[in-house]
Amino acid sequence: MLKANQAIGIFDSGVGGLTVASAVKNLLPQENMIYFGDTAHLPYGDKSTEAIRYYSEKIAAFLLEKNCKVILIACNTASAQAFEIVQQVAGDKVKVFNVIDPVVDFITASRKYHKIGVIGTKGTINSGTYARKILERKPEARVISLATPLLAPMIEEGFIYDDISNAIIRSYLSNEQLAGITSLILGCTHYPIIKNQIRKYYNFNVKVIDSGQIVANQIKQYLQANNLLNDIVDPHYQFYVSDYTDLFEKISEMFFEEEVHLEMVDLWK
Repeated sequence: MLKANQAIGIFDSGVGGLTVASAVKNLLPQENMIYFGDTAHLPYGDKSTEAIRYYSEKIAAFLLEKNCKVILIACNTASAQAFEIVQQVAGDKVKVFNVIDPVVDFITASRKYHKIGVIGTKGTINSGTYARKILERKPEARVISLATPLLAPMIEEGFIYDDISNAIIRSYLSNEQLAGITSLILGCTHYPIIKNQIRKYYNFNVKVIDSGQIVANQIKQYLQANNLLNDIVDPHYQFYVSDYTDLFEKISEMFFEEEVHLEMVDLWK
């Protein structure tokens, strides 16, 4: 029997999932949260499907051991390639959310978006998940998918709001395939960290869509419907990583606006 005071479990390969965790925190400020960043294996975007499924399976089992009431895969690559595996691990114990389906629901529900760009890691783009799911729901749409593999490691290395990041962003977004898009899906949870730079490139004329707020809304609706909303006033946040990095700690503290203690855990002993 699930209880309201159990934590929301969230995992990603690194700092990117913190953009989603932050959106969940802002919308559901009374919820306890456990975050696992698989920093030893980042980025997931260039890993094999088998490796991503293996990592995700181990992390999901860890979050279940920690008594989480829901699990959120805050990584597009893992959402595309390991969602079913995580669901199998969770069984009927807890609900599993990913960061792709809520965005597909959002963009296909609107009549405004016809030429839709998607940028993400090689793993996410090569899976074809966004294009397939959007076209199943909105066959008249055009979906342009472009792998942008340097963006996630660029962000993990702290290159943000500088000449280097602007040059890399400009190099990718100037690709002629993306010409004329009306919306751009940020198909990696790292990318909201550079969302304003991307919006500025388009002179704020393209709708740039990230999954954070959209996913947070879906989790809130689920918790409300199942009487699992927490009502404590002093929530507890726990952060686990598979390898310590200074940047992870700094970005965690930036998003959560408090001192963060990282606990290293090796799930692959």
